[in-house]
Amino acid sequence: MDIILVPGFWLDASSWEEVTPVLVAAGHAVHPLTMPGLESVSASRAGIGLRTHIDALVATIDTFSHPVVLVGHSGGGAIIHGAVDARPDRVARAIYVDSGPLGDGGVINDDLPDDGDDVPLPPWELFEDADLTDLDDGLRAMFRARAVPQPKGVAQDQQRLSNERRFEVPATVIACEFPSSMFIEMIAAGHPYVAELGRIRDVEFVDLPTGHWPQFTKPAELGQAILAAVDRNR
Repeated sequence: MDIILVPGFWLDASSWEEVTPVLVAAGHAVHPLTMPGLESVSASRAGIGLRTHIDALVATIDTFSHPVVLVGHSGGGAIIHGAVDARPDRVARAIYVDSGPLGDGGVINDDLPDDGDDVPLPPWELFEDADLTDLDDGLRAMFRARAVPQPKGVAQDQQRLSNERRFEVPATVIACEFPSSMFIEMIAAGHPYVAELGRIRDVEFVDLPTGHWPQFTKPAELGQAILAAVDRNR
């Protein structure tokens, strides 16, 4: 199976490097992406928006002649969901890592402090404690050293969806900061935050207790969780 990995904010393809060995060892072809504007700290982020990233992912999907698996971490969940909307026949499963599908009209996060076209990685003090679980001082230093500013448009643009067939694509949610039971309760209560997720016909939830960056704090376990989800499509 071809697995396309979309990183969350401030990260490039290399952020998946400790996750991919489990998938490769199982015989899968892994394609971690660096999204437009995340190539380097000095790259231009002017004019890059959420649709830019979705279109880049769709272009990658279109290089394959068969359905692929999409994995999106954090803000990458909105990107893979936009691609599912564009290519529902070409996605075998969408896997959301501490994230979920962003509905039409939603934004990923317009509260993050920006600087021109950039959204730099904020100070750790601006994150919730749950975000930082297991992210020790060494990992925090590593993350900050490799972090690239996120294009402001990706964080602040509204999601635009139009294809009801997106709800037919199977999905897996790997819950890290909060237990999957919370998502299930919110869906049952009709909470607007999970309205899109609640409409997907085939959804499974997997718990991987850690902070918001499991690719750093529990990479092997995250690889196994992704592998188990992919194997459900075999």
